[in-house]
Amino acid sequence: MIGNALSRLIPSFVRRRLAAKFAVSVLIVLLAIGTAGAIGYVQVNETLEEDTRESLESSADQQADAMNEWVQVRAFEARMVSEYEGVRAEEQSTIENAIEPRRTSLDRSGIHVIDPESEVVVASTTLESETPFDELEYPWARADIDEEFGGRDDVWVSDQSYQDPGGGQTHVVGFAADVSGSDRIVVLDASLELRSQRIDDGVQWTSFVNEEGDPVLLADADETGDFDRDVVAAVAESGDGQFVEGDPVRAYQRVDRTDWVAVTSVPESQAFAVQETVGWNVLSIVVSALVALAFIGVVLGRQTVTPLERLQTKATRMGEGDLGVDLTASRTDEIGRFYDAFDDMRTSLREQMRETESARDEAERERERVARMNEELEETATQYSAVMQSTADGDLTSRMEPTTDNEAMISIAEAFNEMIAEIEATVDRLNAFASDVATASEQVTASSEEVRSASEQVAEATQEISTGAEQQHDSLQTANREIEQLSTTTQQIAASSNQVADVAARTADTGRDGQEAATDAIEGMDEIEADVADTVAEIRQLEDEVQQIDELIDRIKEVSKQTNMLALNANIEASRSVTNEEDGGFGAVAEEFKELSDDAKRAAQEVELRLEAIREQTERSAAEVEQTSEAVDQAGARVQEAVDALEAIAEFARETNDGVQEISAATEQQAATTQEVVSIVDEAATISEETTAEAESVAAAAEEQTSAMNEVSQSASDLSTQAVHLSEALDRFDTDADAGEVDGVGPTANADTGAITFDDGSASETTAGSDAESETDGDETDGERTADADGERAGSTTHDEDDATDAGRDDESQEQSFEFGEK
Repeated sequence: MIGNALSRLIPSFVRRRLAAKFAVSVLIVLLAIGTAGAIGYVQVNETLEEDTRESLESSADQQADAMNEWVQVRAFEARMVSEYEGVRAEEQSTIENAIEPRRTSLDRSGIHVIDPESEVVVASTTLESETPFDELEYPWARADIDEEFGGRDDVWVSDQSYQDPGGGQTHVVGFAADVSGSDRIVVLDASLELRSQRIDDGVQWTSFVNEEGDPVLLADADETGDFDRDVVAAVAESGDGQFVEGDPVRAYQRVDRTDWVAVTSVPESQAFAVQETVGWNVLSIVVSALVALAFIGVVLGRQTVTPLERLQTKATRMGEGDLGVDLTASRTDEIGRFYDAFDDMRTSLREQMRETESARDEAERERERVARMNEELEETATQYSAVMQSTADGDLTSRMEPTTDNEAMISIAEAFNEMIAEIEATVDRLNAFASDVATASEQVTASSEEVRSASEQVAEATQEISTGAEQQHDSLQTANREIEQLSTTTQQIAASSNQVADVAARTADTGRDGQEAATDAIEGMDEIEADVADTVAEIRQLEDEVQQIDELIDRIKEVSKQTNMLALNANIEASRSVTNEEDGGFGAVAEEFKELSDDAKRAAQEVELRLEAIREQTERSAAEVEQTSEAVDQAGARVQEAVDALEAIAEFARETNDGVQEISAATEQQAATTQEVVSIVDEAATISEETTAEAESVAAAAEEQTSAMNEVSQSASDLSTQAVHLSEALDRFDTDADAGEVDGVGPTANADTGAITFDDGSASETTAGSDAESETDGDETDGERTADADGERAGSTTHDEDDATDAGRDDESQEQSFEFGEK
């Protein structure tokens, strides 16, 4: 579908010419290569431009990070200097001695201690002391530094560089830190000389400006600093770097923790030099590929398209019938082999044309032979058709003459003649057979009437036997239900007796368990009583120990009183000689003795109170334990009484269990006897049920036999009628056989036995009449009698009739077959 749609879009002159297709294909390839080259050129330019952007932005970011680190270090140094104790001194010399040794680093041009309230320089390493701010042009002298501090660790940084106050040619940046505990501020002039040496590598350079675009540090003194102020303000505010093309190309990046912006610049010719070189290389590769492909297309076109056009002209002449064209070629490549293949095809085509003309002549001769054969077959078929029509009209004496030369038609004539001869003989035998069948059918009808009468009498007698058996079965079923109820009741009594016996046994076991539990309780109470006695003894011993502690507390109280008296005497002696230094120490010791005595007295009083509480609790516990011992004795006596009662209960339960066991045994014996009676009644009921079923089966068999005899009688009547119809139908056929030729050939019907016998040795016998009644042996079981009744029948007749009648034609024929057999 897609190929067809594309072919419709291509112009017809292109589809019909290989040269046009080749030229279009080459142009498409050239266009594809040109497009791919252009896309590659654009992608390379974009990639190189992106690399240049990323490189310049990375350089700006590195310079900004380096400046940020430098600013953080200088800020830390300013903060550190402001923490020195010397900068808080009042003497100027002390302050100068504190800050002068700190100006040893190359990055520090000067250190100043200023007073923003009085707006003077307190001390400085490069300025005169007491110099007012009005004479100075430095940023820290013009700005309100003290108002910009937001916290103790804040450091003020000047928003642009300024000339070194020490008279140097370098520029510096001011870092100011608040002096804690004072109104002074320390200003550190940090030199940018080292930083300026690291921002210009000869290819690109980096400058630093504040958020307003004013220069902080320029990489070159000749640089004008014409930066895009809008870009600088945007970068300083957002913190996102920007890349700006121009000459030079610049990348802007903010310095963290400051209002400065790092600007890295590189000349446009150097920034995109690699891009231009690579672009020209890619362009030259694409142009070279296009030129080479065009040259190859021209060469291949001349080597392929021109020879193919010549071959196409010669092939056209061959198609017009000119097979003498020159197809020789001196080339050995695919084009030469193509010419050779066309030459082989031309030779093969000549040979096929000669063979086709010979085959056409042979086909013409065969066509004439087949036409003659068809005429002969049509004539013979007309003759055979007339014979068949005569036979169909009922003339079975007509025969086909096999006089033709066609073997197939001779075989058909011979087979048809044999078939008509057999049909003729069969019709004669059927005429005789139909007469015998009619006679036998009348005799069978009479016999079947006698058998039907006898079967009706047997059915009535069997029905009476079945009714009696059903009544007997109902009586046995009633007796069986009554006995089953009695057996169920007996089994329930036995089960109840067993349950009572089980309960009595469990009662005896429970009594024994209770007796054992009571004995264990008595033993446990004895143990508790012994433990209580031990506890009482322990409490008495505890009372004795408490009494000994009371005596010890009394001695502590006595010692405390003596210590108190000793401390009082020491105080008196100390007051007599207060001027003596050693006596003063003795008074202090005496005072400590007094405090110690008071503490010991208070501790003894507290211990005495606690011991009194323990004594009272011990007395109460002893009284309660004695009461518990008495209660345990009383409980032991009551448990002993319970043990005696449990022993009596166990004895009664044993006697009850023995009696119930005897009742249970007798009841189980009665239930077994009842169950045997139920089994006997069930067996009798089963036999009665089987008798009833056999009687019903006999009655049903008798009824079926009667019905079968009715069918036999009806079939015999139908057979007689069909035999008459068969004779009438056979009378329409003309045959050459006479009665003598048929007597020993056809089937013979025996009216006495109901059998039809054929002269070829086959026979089918039917038993009718009195054979329907079978005698039964007195010793046979009911099931055997039923099987005999089902298997014996007065007669069984199957009637298979095939009647093919066409009312609109005279050549009507009928075929009937009857089969009588005994089941």
